[in-house]
Amino acid sequence: MLGSVCAVAKVPDLVKRVLLGRALRSTQGHEQLLPKRIALPVFASDALSSVAYAPQEILLALGIAGLATYHYTPWVAGAVVVILLVVVASYRQNVRAYQSGGGDFEVATENLGKPWGLVVASALMVDYVLTVAVSVSSGVENLGALVGFIQPHLVLVAIVIVAALAVANLRGLKESGIAFAIPTYLFMFGIVAMMLYGFARLGLGTHLRAETAGYVVHGPEEGIGGLALVFLLLRAFSSGCTALTGVEAISNGVPAFQKPKGQNAATTLLLLGTVATVMFGGVTALAYILKAKFADAGQNTHLINPATGKEVTSADPVIAQVAHTVFSNFQPGFAFVTVMTALILILAANTAFNGFPVLGSVLAQNRYLPRQLHTRGDRLAFSNGIIILAGMAGLLIYAYNASVTRLIPLYTVGVFVSFTVSQTGMVRHWNRLLRTEEDPGQRRRMKTSRAINAFGAVITGVVLLVVLVTKFLLGAYVVCIAMPILFLLMRSIRKHYDRVSAELEPTGEDVTLPARNHAIVLVSKIHKPTLRALSYARATRPSTLEAITVSVDPEEAAKLQEEWDSHNLPVQLKILDSPYREITRPVLDYVRNVRRKSPRDVVTVFIPEYVVGHWWEHLLHNQSALRLKGRLLFLPGVMVVSVPWQLASSDRLKGRPETFGPGSVRRPYAERPDESAGTIAERD
Repeated sequence: MLGSVCAVAKVPDLVKRVLLGRALRSTQGHEQLLPKRIALPVFASDALSSVAYAPQEILLALGIAGLATYHYTPWVAGAVVVILLVVVASYRQNVRAYQSGGGDFEVATENLGKPWGLVVASALMVDYVLTVAVSVSSGVENLGALVGFIQPHLVLVAIVIVAALAVANLRGLKESGIAFAIPTYLFMFGIVAMMLYGFARLGLGTHLRAETAGYVVHGPEEGIGGLALVFLLLRAFSSGCTALTGVEAISNGVPAFQKPKGQNAATTLLLLGTVATVMFGGVTALAYILKAKFADAGQNTHLINPATGKEVTSADPVIAQVAHTVFSNFQPGFAFVTVMTALILILAANTAFNGFPVLGSVLAQNRYLPRQLHTRGDRLAFSNGIIILAGMAGLLIYAYNASVTRLIPLYTVGVFVSFTVSQTGMVRHWNRLLRTEEDPGQRRRMKTSRAINAFGAVITGVVLLVVLVTKFLLGAYVVCIAMPILFLLMRSIRKHYDRVSAELEPTGEDVTLPARNHAIVLVSKIHKPTLRALSYARATRPSTLEAITVSVDPEEAAKLQEEWDSHNLPVQLKILDSPYREITRPVLDYVRNVRRKSPRDVVTVFIPEYVVGHWWEHLLHNQSALRLKGRLLFLPGVMVVSVPWQLASSDRLKGRPETFGPGSVRRPYAERPDESAGTIAERD
């Protein structure tokens, strides 16, 4: 019987081991570091996956003015490519200079001050959550183009996928990276093969047209010109800038790279920029040449079939249209690209799962977030950050019904805030170093880096203004509200931790021994737990020792006194009268009175407690003890000691293996030079 009970108790641990794998020692952290070939798909999948929706968002925005503005597509895409290359070049300077994992937050804090660091942190946290929501929603939408039966259940499927990604990341960075590397490389192969095959067929004179080529797009602003047209083009440009999201994740993930960390991160960024530029430019060019069209009734744009005059509502995503047209004579190619696109969009959320927990850990180190976010789990991943990210993204997917069109306007605001502030901070970083650097070669390199970061700050600042102006009323206002809330929340948390640290700072009086120790044992009846508490209290050799009980029934109190006397116990029993049948208040009043008579003394209250083995037994025992303990803890100069008595049911838990609790595994404290390790209670 006992064996079966123990087996049941171990079921949760067994499930955890199956899902997450065996626990890793802290000394195995170096085994989780990533080589460049794994780091590229882990940290760059978000930026690479934007190939699937950034061209579509450009066409969708241009469609507001109908077909007349579609010929601006190459120019808008070209502007996006320029911004992408500028940002990549700028961040290559960042990752070389700052390698601790703080990324934009660290750059802004050190060079512009703590408030700007919190602005960046707020922006990045919002953007990471949106990255998961947008990527998974878009992936499910593309998957629905191939597997029609999941379309009525997009929200449920998306939330299940987010949960699966969370579990994969809880297993550890390297293990999840290897699992995600193969699909990412297959996606890159599929897109490049589609581009080469498509351009080859066009070059050989094959007449290729998308299935929507003959349709007409109607929008609410057809025939516009002047400033309205400029605004529309800026809106299309801001939509296309979703291709830049994910670049910042590498700067937050530098600690995960193998040595030399900075150089490997910079090389990965260069690979990211090259691959993303080629893929985004190629897909957009094919979509334009094949005359693919896209509309969304949610943005008041409509796709009309001229032959029937009816609206077309079942058009596939743009990348699926391109793949279907290019591989019109090879359907397995279309299926491969569609499946890999859906998969990479889902896995693109992994970029956020690697960036958000590390950023949360850095913020927790700096006491802007709860210390539990600095906790490493069994697999040396920042488990709490992963779980929080998954939960927030799941709520966002549910709230927005997994609609990419509704989520996209919220996107890019946060990331361009971090881009702009970070690049401004890097300019000040180089200015500071140039004041003391005398080597001509180093000065030239620093000036070049400063020029790159300055250009990046100006360009990303302009894009940020464009994004805010063009997307504010479409939903970006939600981000503009969320960021200040996060900013104020983190400042409040830091103030709380600072206040507690100041309050706990030793003053010199704290090491002074109290004059006397008054021990009080709480008694409800004479039984083994009470006798153990009395024996333990006597063993501590207090200055005075007494037992107290509360009389809610005079007859029972008299019987208890008689029984006490009959046992010849060497401790006096004092009965506290309670005319209103309360237990807690008479005890508190008595303890306060003892403290009032001797303010320099301490009072130690011993409370017998049952140790039980079933959850329902907690409802039947220890309730009065819990209430008393909860109130006594607030009295200064009062120490509360629980004296356990193990009931027979607690035997079932004796063989249960210990599990790691929050705070049991962390980064080494050597990485926190700005503050001491603190007490165990403070760290947890």
